[in-house]
Amino acid sequence: MSQERRSNDSVHWYMNELSSRIVADSGNPNDRFHLGKLILQSLRDGPDFTLQIDGATDEAESSGSVLERSIRCAIALRKKGLQKGDVLVLLAPNHIDLAIPFYAALYNGVVIAAVDRTLSIHELKATFFVDSPKLVFCQSEKASDVQIVINELELNTEIVTFDKGDYLCSLPEFLENYDDGTTVDEFKAEDFDPEDTVAFFIATSGTTGLPKAAAVTHKNIAITSPYLWCRSFNFPTPTRMAMIGSPIQWLTAIINFVASPILKYPRLQSSLTVTPEHAYHLINTYKPSFAIFSPTMMTTLMKPECRDQCDLSCFDIIMMGGSAVPLELVTEIKSVSPKTEVLNIYGMSELTGIAFYGDNPAPGSCGKPLGCFQYRLINVETQEDITEPNIPGELWMKSPGIFKEYYKNPEATADTFAEDRWFKTGDTFYRDDDWNFFFVERIKLLLKYKSNHISPVEVEAVIRHHPGVLDVAVTGIPDPECGDLAVALVVRKDGHEVNAEDIKDLVRETLSDGKQLRGGVIFVHEIPMTASTKVHRRKIKEMALEMDKE
Repeated sequence: MSQERRSNDSVHWYMNELSSRIVADSGNPNDRFHLGKLILQSLRDGPDFTLQIDGATDEAESSGSVLERSIRCAIALRKKGLQKGDVLVLLAPNHIDLAIPFYAALYNGVVIAAVDRTLSIHELKATFFVDSPKLVFCQSEKASDVQIVINELELNTEIVTFDKGDYLCSLPEFLENYDDGTTVDEFKAEDFDPEDTVAFFIATSGTTGLPKAAAVTHKNIAITSPYLWCRSFNFPTPTRMAMIGSPIQWLTAIINFVASPILKYPRLQSSLTVTPEHAYHLINTYKPSFAIFSPTMMTTLMKPECRDQCDLSCFDIIMMGGSAVPLELVTEIKSVSPKTEVLNIYGMSELTGIAFYGDNPAPGSCGKPLGCFQYRLINVETQEDITEPNIPGELWMKSPGIFKEYYKNPEATADTFAEDRWFKTGDTFYRDDDWNFFFVERIKLLLKYKSNHISPVEVEAVIRHHPGVLDVAVTGIPDPECGDLAVALVVRKDGHEVNAEDIKDLVRETLSDGKQLRGGVIFVHEIPMTASTKVHRRKIKEMALEMDKE
């Protein structure tokens, strides 16, 4: 008989037991937030446990092997002179070797800057200009681009390739060249203050504006990440296997790379891009029990003509986040896999995890408040607190789990924090009488036609009701007299002949005059997504400006 999921303290009891042993050994109470020491102890506790699997190659690796290789890498980093606060860039797919410098950096207090491996030289230059990395781990095929950027910025940066390159040091050579004979039992993680020491630079806002690097500390992640599992009872191993669908630069991947050794659940990842076809293969082959998908990715997986290729019944939990989650999508997933719990989640890089969870959330809500956060809803116009239910306002949050700063960007940091370090999320929510929180809209995405505000999410929800529409994204194009003209990018369902007038008529019949599709309709084969499978709002805007509209 399976237990009903409900909020409980099991994950915190487990974390307290683990961290108590670490503090008893070191004598430093702050070590309970030291990610490197938490991971190191956990790997030592279960060396035979299968920690990671590359679903593209079927390679698997035990905790003991990861422990031995990551310790050798940490020693090599020290021999190369990397110290607390230095930056290490990871620029690679989610293969088996990726975790080795990842964990080594956390042992040493070195900052991990996971970077999108598809970036151009121009984009890499902008990123490296901010991060100033001392060492870059990448694939040999990307090494020449990285070297050009290093030369142009005149950085003292070395490159290590995961695979064998023509002239560069590979990861196996890196581990061998600097091996000093230290055993697994002798190795100790560096001592530092987890509250002040940055663990990650996480790219944020790249789809709606210029990218920023959110500096996230060890303590931030140590506080927030366990709450992802606050409705599980079984520890260690709260889930049989977690599938990682996003690349390492995104928070959903980072959290699982950190938590999987600590909580001892296998991590299914892939060195190939997780396309819908590859996702079907991973799910059918390995039967994962947990995953976080974007609504756009899930919509694609649920295409009527394709979804029979995949059996979703292996999942105990599917979480969806990154953009608004249509209720119809949740209902559709439940219809094909009734025993799977499908959850609408809300999180941000700056929050270092999810913002809500809770038992039996109301349909359409993101859940109820978590114990590690304080919450406020603020009237954007008056900057006053909203205390009544069902009135939307900007969500402000406060917690020791919220990120430290935007690295080398004091202006952006000052703009995003109100007095007393209340973090302004930039998102509009309302709550009901039972303290279920409902996402309304990203404030920066709101369009303004004359004196009317247009919510892209609201218009998208209307268009999705059309039986011939598979997916949709709404954006705006500028008009000198009116402000923004709403444009809908629409993906037709196979076999349906929906046209632009059908879409416009549906919006006209449903929404007020100020919310009409005055910018037109564009039919596309797919909605562009970021590497983490969120709707790529910047590309949507570019397409609306450049493509012919009906």
